[in-house]
This record gives sequence, C-alpha cells and structure tokens, in this order.
Amino acid sequence: MLKAGLLTLLVSVTAGAPALAWDDQGHMMVAAVAYDKLAPPTKARVAALLALSQYPTNGVNNASAANQAKAKFMMAATAADAIKKDGRTFHDDGEDPTAAPDASRNTGFDDKNMHKYWHYIDKPFSPDGTSLVQPPSINAQERIGLFRHTIASPSAPDTLKAYDLVWLLHLVGDVHQPLHATSRFTHANPQGDDGGNKEKVCNPSCGGKLHAFWDDVLGTSDSITTAINAVSGLPKADPTQASIADEATWVDESFRTAQQFAYRAPIGAGNGPFTLTNAYKKAAKNEARMCIALAGARLANMLNNELK
Repeated sequence: MLKAGLLTLLVSVTAGAPALAWDDQGHMMVAAVAYDKLAPPTKARVAALLALSQYPTNGVNNASAANQAKAKFMMAATAADAIKKDGRTFHDDGEDPTAAPDASRNTGFDDKNMHKYWHYIDKPFSPDGTSLVQPPSINAQERIGLFRHTIASPSAPDTLKAYDLVWLLHLVGDVHQPLHATSRFTHANPQGDDGGNKEKVCNPSCGGKLHAFWDDVLGTSDSITTAINAVSGLPKADPTQASIADEATWVDESFRTAQQFAYRAPIGAGNGPFTLTNAYKKAAKNEARMCIALAGARLANMLNNELK
C-alpha cells in the first residue's frame, strides 16, 4: 500500500506534447538534489562524461568557484530543452515519434534531431468515458530505460554515454512533472489534452495553459544560485520511495498524481478557462516540491548504481 506522502507526491507528474517539463529552475533543482547525493567516484565519472557533451545549455552560471562542478551538472540538466532553441543546429522532427524516421535513434551527439517526443509519455485516462489512445512506444519511460542501460554498459563508448547521461539528467526530472505522464481524454478533447496543454487557466490573467502553470510553479529563474538556494527549502524524499529504481513505477506515480492534483477543482470539464484558486496553487506548489526532491534522490541512486 502506498504511503499518504507518496500519494500526495504522485499528483505532480503529467506531460503534454508541445511542452517543456519544469522550467530551467526546476530541472536545475532536480540536478542539485542529485549532485549532493552522488558518491565521490560517481561525481568524478559524471564530470568526465559531461566534458564530452556537445549540447548547449540554458541558465546563468553564477555559482561560486567551489560549486563549479555542481553548476555544470545542473546546467547539463537543461540541455535537452536548450537544443529546442537552436533551430540552426538542431532539426525539429515534430511531436509524433511514429512520423519521425529517427525516433528511436541513439547514436550520440551526431544526432541533430530535437526529439521533443522523448520528454513525456501520454498515459491516457478519461473521466467521462471517452475512448482512450495509448501512447507511442517511443517515449520518456522507454528512453530512460534505454539510456540507463547504455551508461551502465562496459562496451558502450564514453561519447555515447555522455549523450545518454545528458538526456537522463533531464528526463528523470521530466517524468516527475505530473503533466508529463498523462493525457486527459474527454468529449472536449477526444484526442487527448496533451498533458494539460489544451486547458486554459487564469492566474490571474487568462489564456495560460494548465501544463505551463505546473512547469512554472516552483519559479522561472535560470540562475544556478537561485536553484541551489531553492533546494534548501525542499522536503526530504522518503528513503523507501527514493530507492524505487523502476522508471515505469515513477511514471505510474506521476500519472496518478496528475489525476489527483493537476486535474482537481477548479479544473473541470472542457477547456476552460479555469480560474486557479489560492488553495489549488498552494497544493500544486507543495506537490511539485515533493516531486523535485524525489526526482533528485532517484536520479542520484540511478547514477551511483549505473556509473560504476
């Protein structure tokens, strides 16, 4: 039986097709939590691999000299979003992996596709009996499984491990954002809502997306120092839950969390706009903080176990 704390945590992880997951601050917070839990040999191995990265990153590195290794790790967690901003170097191959010929590719930094569909898994649910469409086989959960296998492989080259590590730093955070793990199918959205991207919210002005609200809920800064300071106020992840290594379980948790928290009142039927209440915003922020803490702990456990 799940503990009440985990049930609370589960409500913050769903995604939508044309979306980010957490802002840069959220991804850097996940990485900051993880870095502090890495064993010294893992930190050294991570640093060596990240030195091989050919991806751009987002963020402002205003960390102290003593925190430069941590800062580089944190900024690397933004790289999978940073490539979306560089249309000259990287190719936008769309949101549908079934229409992308290189969707399952894993060859390293020679791959210049953006692979936006790697950032989420749209597990479907319907509150009104609308028919469901299952997500494509290439998705965030599948990629995490593949990439963690690669970084643990004694035969994979370091250049490929570096590429897969950069993606893992990002995707573990992604699947702990509740709206990167689901799509709500309703009469208003018979093809799904893309993880809350089709619901409009007022917060306080109207026109924003439900998904974007969850991305932004912990802050929108791109400062390393801001992210490090924000981590100091996070709750501690339950060790039992943090020890869960199965990425499918992480996704299932986020899927349930989204239904319980992201789609709670005042989010109703249809596409809104829905005016977010103070109670909703407070609950969302608390859940997001728990999700970030758990994501960071699980990422650290993964790297300590796989990068030996």
